[in-house]
Amino acid sequence: MIVDAHHHLWTADYPWLAADGLAPIRRDYTMADLRPHLAAVGVQRTVLVEAGLCNAAETSRFLALAARAAEIAGVVGWADLSDPDLRAMLARHRSGPGGDRLVGVRDQIQAGPDDLLDQPGVRAGLATVAEAGLVNELVVRATQLPSVARAATAMPDATFVLDHLGKPPIAGGRGLDDWKRLLAMVAACPNVTAKVSGLVSEAGPGWTRAGLRPYVDIALDLFGPDRLMFGSDWPVCEVVATYEEVAAVLTGILGGRPGNIFGRTAIRVYRLEQP
Repeated sequence: MIVDAHHHLWTADYPWLAADGLAPIRRDYTMADLRPHLAAVGVQRTVLVEAGLCNAAETSRFLALAARAAEIAGVVGWADLSDPDLRAMLARHRSGPGGDRLVGVRDQIQAGPDDLLDQPGVRAGLATVAEAGLVNELVVRATQLPSVARAATAMPDATFVLDHLGKPPIAGGRGLDDWKRLLAMVAACPNVTAKVSGLVSEAGPGWTRAGLRPYVDIALDLFGPDRLMFGSDWPVCEVVATYEEVAAVLTGILGGRPGNIFGRTAIRVYRLEQP
């Protein structure tokens, strides 16, 4: 079974969509828009990830949608990790429509300082998510990778998922060695799994398979196929690539669709129910 472990849905009024360069994706994206892409690529199940609105209502809405949409096997909802009411909020999500589809929590760590994951209040939130049996999903900049490694080391019983391979600086064409060194610190933590996602966006217009290959190869070497997951990052990818192109470029680099990267790892890490 092929699983897309990372996609979004949103409406055109999300504030961050007003930024320069995002006009191509400044519209509503629904399951009706996604389904033709899933069919074209052969994806059976997906993980729907919070889309930067940063409020609990979005998570409730996504969970209710997952209860109706058979394709959505899991939802990674948003939460403020420093929220003292986090435990109660997770309980409310789980008791509502689609609450059984909540598989993880993601805060917008990338918007904070490099040491945000070291702050006691945030660490407490990570612990609360782990105690609830949920994945701590991390969207971070490359400079924040050391803090990811520190958090994962300090919390060996928690499960972490690193989005977009830590956002390597592909577009600049420099910094590959530094990113590899930082990523290796995270990969040394056995409780971290990484998503091969978002790379076309980091590369930007004019991306090529050859340009992406070193990053995928390094991730494969550091994490191994059992700790990597395919994610389309649709519709963010549509600024520079189609859903089909994202799937095809990873398939080409890997020489096929390894069952672990394209499904089994996500099923295991997120504890997804299979049809």
